[in-house]
Amino acid sequence: MRSLLAALVVVAAAAAAEAQTPTPDERRFRDIYRELVEINTTDSAGDTTRAAEAMAARLRAAGFPPADVQVLAPHPKKGNLVARLRGSGARRPLLLLAHLDVVEARREDWSVDPFVLLEKDGHFYGRGTIDDKAMAAIFVDALIRFKESGFAPDRDLVLALTADEELGASSKYNGVRWLLQHHRPLIDADFAINEGGGGELRGGRPVLNRVQTSEKVPMNFRLEVTNKGGHSSRPEKDNAIYRLAGGLDRLSRFDFPVNLNETTRAFFERSAGLRDAALADDMRAVVKTPPDAAAAGRLSADSLFNAVVRTTCVATRLEGGHANNALPQTARAVVNCRILPQEHGEDVQQTLVRVLDDTQITVTPTSQEIKSPPSSLRPDVMRAIERITAELWPGVPVIPTMGTGATDSRFLRNAGIPAYGVSGLFVEATDNRTHGRDERIGVRDLFAGREFLFRLVRALSGN
Repeated sequence: MRSLLAALVVVAAAAAAEAQTPTPDERRFRDIYRELVEINTTDSAGDTTRAAEAMAARLRAAGFPPADVQVLAPHPKKGNLVARLRGSGARRPLLLLAHLDVVEARREDWSVDPFVLLEKDGHFYGRGTIDDKAMAAIFVDALIRFKESGFAPDRDLVLALTADEELGASSKYNGVRWLLQHHRPLIDADFAINEGGGGELRGGRPVLNRVQTSEKVPMNFRLEVTNKGGHSSRPEKDNAIYRLAGGLDRLSRFDFPVNLNETTRAFFERSAGLRDAALADDMRAVVKTPPDAAAAGRLSADSLFNAVVRTTCVATRLEGGHANNALPQTARAVVNCRILPQEHGEDVQQTLVRVLDDTQITVTPTSQEIKSPPSSLRPDVMRAIERITAELWPGVPVIPTMGTGATDSRFLRNAGIPAYGVSGLFVEATDNRTHGRDERIGVRDLFAGREFLFRLVRALSGN
């Protein structure tokens, strides 16, 4: 009964927000959210320092001491906010992480202005409304609410709003990596809450709440064939393009072996109850030791499940030759791999060499392997997530997931700080516009996520 009443309270609050009758508390949150979305933080023309300073001003106005609110920037337009709500120190700090930067958004590609927050048809539209300014606004709002209420956490709550997550390891200004290198004590923590999870709606109905505890490791390889070339009027069998194409064809027909970890086993075990009988049987069969090969084969027909059960490598770029009337002297391809966290880049490179099966195709890593050891399914964290999910969305299961992409959690995990991707922000499974045109989130879903994260942070830091 308590769970049902709590859920009704959240629905009522969200409905009030959607009806444009916000309380003063909700109005302030909307203002924070609007301010963040309307500050352009793209790499091409944006400025995360401006966004960080805006949020710092709000925290200082709420009574946070200036020494506990810092904007740190390795570049004038790549600022990061680090703020601290001090607790008793009974436990090590909890890090609340969200990134300020967003992917590019051109006005001509959108039906609305991507840098003006628009409420329409029960949704908030704008670049970053989901990724990741929703969590950034929620965390700023939560710290202010804690401060105003006099909440005394048993650990410090550290907020980090950072730059260049979208550029990842390719940017020397990536905020999380830079802070770890230059200001580690400021963000050192027992564990972190970050993006990477989120809930799934089907027809407007919440069906699952994800917790990202693991992610694959991206790594690029250059495949190259060189040849003496010659005149195209005198073709030879030894052709650089044909050799490379033959190797790529062999790679296209190769699958890395199934290799599950704690997170992916839990993913299939808990997801089985949400699927039809045949798919559920395959999910239960694939977690057996050894995995059922037939079940794995059927699951692999789905690109998501295939990416969950194994390392993947796929050709993404191709070039060759230098003139229309000349035999190619070079042929190159880029192969992008997403490596399971329990596997290693060197082994993947050796596998590529073996599968390509041509000594004239060289395989060279062109990006750094940044390991991301999985975060354990920590009982206190999982219990809190499961309890609050049950309070707000009765009957909705919590599903551990391994991200097939990459977030800044990999830098934290690699530095020994466990990270959990969970937001309580639900989006339609068939209408996730993250990184896409007309990015949006439901008004009710944003406010429900706000309540979820507020309760979760409180539960993980005292009560």
